[in-house]
Amino acid sequence: MTTKTETKKETKVKEGHSDKKLAVICVRGNVDTPQTVIDTLHMLNLRRKNHASVVPDTSAFRGMIDKVKDMVTWGEIDNETFEEMLKARGEAYQGRTTDSKQKYSYRVLEVKGKKYKNYFRLNPPRKGFGRKGIKVAFQAHGALGYRGNKINDLIKRML
Repeated sequence: MTTKTETKKETKVKEGHSDKKLAVICVRGNVDTPQTVIDTLHMLNLRRKNHASVVPDTSAFRGMIDKVKDMVTWGEIDNETFEEMLKARGEAYQGRTTDSKQKYSYRVLEVKGKKYKNYFRLNPPRKGFGRKGIKVAFQAHGALGYRGNKINDLIKRML
């Protein structure tokens, strides 16, 4: 016999929703980049180099990250690092959340009743991104691509 909370959790996983969050950091600038990739970066709220965004771990966001994999680095962020990033770099959102006709709602990051902008402006990392720079994959000691839990170390160096 399952309880209501267990069935809700199972349906979340089946629908592609999970409680995990992904931190995505733009590593490279967008000069000489195809317009479709620039549009996808804008959908992820990564308009400049060293901007970060925290998104839910869903298949839709995974597809977007896969499209811009040569421009960003990403991984699973833990709650401690997320709270630290909110405290150090979270900018309060003071605008309205819907338009005047209530047809469009603006996306904001809401945590514990406070509203924040849904991107973070970070500093360049202390000790650099990696030994081989920003044009090489993380697996080859560069900066690009999937980092897993090591994204937390990078974020702490960028705060």
